[in-house]
Amino acid sequence: MKGTYLGEFEEVVLLAVAMLAGEAYGAAITNEIEQQMARSVNLGAVHAALARLEEKGLLTSRLGGATAERGGRSKRFFSVTMAGIKALDTIREIRNRMWNAIPKPA
Repeated sequence: MKGTYLGEFEEVVLLAVAMLAGEAYGAAITNEIEQQMARSVNLGAVHAALARLEEKGLLTSRLGGATAERGGRSKRFFSVTMAGIKALDTIREIRNRMWNAIPKPA
């Protein structure tokens, strides 16, 4: 397993996979990020991030059944591992601590 440092885009992809709860595949993840962040996302960038997250042990994947709508190709579904959940929890704690440390205007 590689290091567990997450870049911003990797964090967003990991969050989208968690939100899709077992129904996360490339196009669905891309659509979820676009809806949540109101910005366009490149499918190739999502697949690259998914590969990195899987190498880090933060995601696992399985192939679904082949479908006619995809020309007989299978979808690869992603799920967040326990290490991925822990990484997301750690990031949330750090961000919350930093937000709480911002001085309030007088």
